[in-house]
Amino acid sequence: MFTLPQIVASVIALATFVVLAAGSVPRLGLNRPTLSLVGAALLLALGVVTLPQAERTLDLSTLLLLFSMMVINAVLELAGFFTWAGNLIIERAGAPTVLLALVVIASGVLSALFLNDPVCVMLTPLVCGVVIRLKRDPIPYLIALATAANVGSTATITGNPQNILIGMSSGISYLSFLARLGPVALIGLGIVIGVVWWMYPAEFRRKDSLAEGTASSARAAQMRPPVIPHRPDEAPHEDMTLGAAASRVYAPVLRKSLVVIAGLLVAFVAGVPVALAAFLAACALIVSRRVKSERILALVDWPLLLLFCGLFVVTGALEITGVSQKLFDAVAGLAEGGVVTLSLATAALSNLISNVPAVLLFRPLIPQFPDPTRAWLTLAAASTLAGNLTLIGSVANLIVAEQAAKFGIRVTFGEYLRCGVPITILTLAVAALWLSLT
Repeated sequence: MFTLPQIVASVIALATFVVLAAGSVPRLGLNRPTLSLVGAALLLALGVVTLPQAERTLDLSTLLLLFSMMVINAVLELAGFFTWAGNLIIERAGAPTVLLALVVIASGVLSALFLNDPVCVMLTPLVCGVVIRLKRDPIPYLIALATAANVGSTATITGNPQNILIGMSSGISYLSFLARLGPVALIGLGIVIGVVWWMYPAEFRRKDSLAEGTASSARAAQMRPPVIPHRPDEAPHEDMTLGAAASRVYAPVLRKSLVVIAGLLVAFVAGVPVALAAFLAACALIVSRRVKSERILALVDWPLLLLFCGLFVVTGALEITGVSQKLFDAVAGLAEGGVVTLSLATAALSNLISNVPAVLLFRPLIPQFPDPTRAWLTLAAASTLAGNLTLIGSVANLIVAEQAAKFGIRVTFGEYLRCGVPITILTLAVAALWLSLT
């Protein structure tokens, strides 16, 4: 039997997840972050949880790591890192298949090191510009960019928001996480290349070269002058739009960023707590004579942080009232079914209510599994790889589609599905097999 607090908590949580999946409420101008906060407010107003209990549900380590990675991405964005990395791709692409492979590798590796969503924000305009200049079919490259960002982000704790949440909840070290899921991401990137190449024979199986277009693109990139501030304490892009800023390389800030990030990776390898190392690196980047801190903080995704705060309270209420234990008793078969069963359940739930809410629902259940570490890693892989199933399966996919639309390129739901379904099935199978054997 359910008690009244359990019923109220369950109804509010279910309603919150439904409207989050829908994205909005008719006649109310609320986005996903505000919807999660409204859910938390209802729980407080009805006395299901008290304010001190709500405060204890907030996972400071997760929020701190997420904020820190956003700051690091913001500085890299202002420094022109993604433009610089993208230009390296352009200069080395001599054939369509090579360009495809380089787009996938760049998207996957950058998404593993940094958050995948900002990587898509920065690389999509670059890829669109390149394929338009080279007069190629843009759709396969954009689908490859989106799916590779999701697959690559599987490899590390810092690859995406749900991995950050899992990393902080599980206590798995950065290197252990990478050792277990890095091979899954690596094989997955190969799958992305293979599936996209196979699905678009007209683009990749004809014998032609990108040499002339690539050379002109590279020359155009080299002609872009660096942005030099008028004074050392002036923001380098003070009078520029974000899009214009992203097309420049600001060498002093870029050099400092790369040094700090190298130190951050060393700290990860040395076993320094991930949240602490990332926070110290973020603070080191904020302290600058060349870029004003308000410019950096303006690029932080504050709504996403608020979304996490609201969801922490909503799912925390389920744990406080005992609903989570009842849920575990109801789905105990998942623990007995092993990696495959948990992967399928996670993938299905991630596509129903989105991956972050799905992970938050599973979070109190995973420690009760026979092998919690394997279960955490399965949850990370399945919730991330499931995002490639449809165009609306992950924020990264939507970012690519929306950015491409600004260039007059339409990535349709059906067109994406051609590659999304086989990529998701194959990568989930690889992840389940790998985690079952290791």
